[in-house]
Amino acid sequence: MHYIYSVVFIVLLCFALITGCTEKQSTPSHPLTRSADEAGERAMPMVTPALSGASNMATFHASSMKLGAAMPMAGVPESDIVVRPLRPDREQYAELPASPVHLTAQDPVSTFSIDVDTGAYSNIRRFLNANRLPPRDAVRIEELINYFDYDYPRASNGTPFSISTEVFDSPFKAEAKILKITLRADDRQASALPPANLVFLVDVSGSMNSDNKLPLVKQTLHILTEQLRPQDKVAIVTYASGEKLALPSTPGNKKTEILRVIDSLQAGGATAGEQAIQMAYREAEKSYIKNGINRIILATDGDFNVGISDRNALTTMVAEKRKSGISLSALGYGTGNYNEAMMEKIADAGNGNFFYIDSRREAKKVVGRELSATLMTVAQDVKIQVEFNPATVREYRLIGYENRQLKREDFNNDKVDAGEIGAGAKVTAFYEFVPTGRKGWIDDSRYAAAPAVNGKSNEYAYLKLRYKLPDQSQSKLLEQAVPAKSKAFSAASGDSRFAVAVAAYGEALRGGEYNGPLSWDDIHKLASGAKTPDPYGDRAEFIDLVELAKSLSTRKQEN
Repeated sequence: MHYIYSVVFIVLLCFALITGCTEKQSTPSHPLTRSADEAGERAMPMVTPALSGASNMATFHASSMKLGAAMPMAGVPESDIVVRPLRPDREQYAELPASPVHLTAQDPVSTFSIDVDTGAYSNIRRFLNANRLPPRDAVRIEELINYFDYDYPRASNGTPFSISTEVFDSPFKAEAKILKITLRADDRQASALPPANLVFLVDVSGSMNSDNKLPLVKQTLHILTEQLRPQDKVAIVTYASGEKLALPSTPGNKKTEILRVIDSLQAGGATAGEQAIQMAYREAEKSYIKNGINRIILATDGDFNVGISDRNALTTMVAEKRKSGISLSALGYGTGNYNEAMMEKIADAGNGNFFYIDSRREAKKVVGRELSATLMTVAQDVKIQVEFNPATVREYRLIGYENRQLKREDFNNDKVDAGEIGAGAKVTAFYEFVPTGRKGWIDDSRYAAAPAVNGKSNEYAYLKLRYKLPDQSQSKLLEQAVPAKSKAFSAASGDSRFAVAVAAYGEALRGGEYNGPLSWDDIHKLASGAKTPDPYGDRAEFIDLVELAKSLSTRKQEN
């Protein structure tokens, strides 16, 4: 009997290997994005026949044999087939090295693009709620800070946003200070928005067939559709193995018709994103509204595996299309094969923003109460440049914005793309710096004499900001000095103290390299001391996540 089982095992194994090799030769794929059959992760699960006491176990992958379902082996009851779980995940994140420390005397100027994306926060929340610590590269500190609402000054000088600064003692390093830079865009009620021409571009491939993917996409689009006005228009394009115009451009007062199409969406097939994106732009161009909102909203897990799947090729295509005046925002969903690196790049190239939707509550935040910021851009290509004064600042480092840093010469180059800011959005950036005469992160050189410094002793830095109004090609410049004045951390505004706690949380999740003496308990205490106002419970939820992250980190250290 054992001999018979061994023969069956060898025959099946050889057949699977031969079939697998044939498929790999006949189905090339991009090295960064493999097809479902190659990866063996999206089609059919692995099955292990329990051979009624036999010592040999025959394991095969149903999709390798192109079967429509996992078929039982001869002589093995179906009830004895044990379904093995898929590999944990193949999620993709762009590499995110930490921002370095700079000596002001050698490198006084720092330039970066603003970032109003918040996808990292909700994605990290998803990991923690699943009792897992997030990958280091999934933690983008600026997106965590900018997730929250802050009471920043309103614009009063005719610009589309206000800009303000605050300096206070750093809780991370003795004798260091924090420079906080904030922007607040003009508020605009959803009812006062210009007419909107929207295209919902929905991934309905097989990879979206789980509760936290297509069903959650439908809930998100329901919330957005309910807010449409008669002057708004919506088209729906779907894609799986091919693209389809599920709904031509339809007025916003025909909600029943729009919702019927949304509710009818079903998942199945491969993920051919390229042609669908082309179709979405064509539909948006047909219904283009001059001086209106023209935007594609892509809802997907980002797992393109047919057509252009190379990240650079896709972003090049989207960047070219944005010249038509149509922007693209991305909503990410799901786990396992979630491709955040692809989605963030596409949204950036499309002059849009990127969000990760992990719950109906998050959907209501993004396309409900923050709809104006999500849809309407009030300024584009927003760049910040800070020149630190070597007479007052020894060293500095930018907290977050690792993948948003620009070259010094990019600041004045209006052809260099940067971030957009939507109506009512708030942006926060932190620098940590060490004043001159204090001990920094970098030792003095033994051989090279410190260069002579010149500068006003009453300024820490000089801040410059460039932006373009929508549909304009020439940037405008704002600038102001940062006075050499500071306050104790305890005297900083509640918003500042809470935002610092969020930054410390992000740094701790990335390894805590720059958190100094701050422990998880200290982070919890900082956040708890600045937890109000909190009209939607976001800060209270954050404090709970800090506790959860602490327990997972402690468990990891114990193991």
